[in-house]
Amino acid sequence: MHCPFCSATDTKVIDSRLVAEGHQVRRRRECTECHERFTTFEGAELVMPRVIKQDGTRQPFDEDKLRGGMLRAVEKRPVSIDQIEQALSKIKSTLRATGEREIDSAMIGNLMMDQLMILDKVAYIRFASVYRAFEDVSQFGEAIAKLQK
Repeated sequence: MHCPFCSATDTKVIDSRLVAEGHQVRRRRECTECHERFTTFEGAELVMPRVIKQDGTRQPFDEDKLRGGMLRAVEKRPVSIDQIEQALSKIKSTLRATGEREIDSAMIGNLMMDQLMILDKVAYIRFASVYRAFEDVSQFGEAIAKLQK
């Protein structure tokens, strides 16, 4: 680590602590030449796989898109932001755990439905009705019957 004050290449770590729920390390450093102190943050760079859309196009994974879909599904439902963030984290962890460089958008949709089924049954039905493109009441009935099992 180069000193940001004198550009010396030798610095020593004085203190290290976990921050951001254990996902980052905060290090307090001191330059051995100018004795100035500074803080650095270290975190893992986790690469998300690319998404293969239904039409065959490929695009980068977009967490905001995932969050937006979940927020629309749970709108006006008793689901906290923390629960939503935990569900999103589980989905992202599952996607990274596949080890694949590219994944089908259908897999993301199914993971989202699994998490919504756990969070809120009404939100699950809302999402499923759009995601599966329900065209009549019988399809709603089938989804509700699946929930009751």
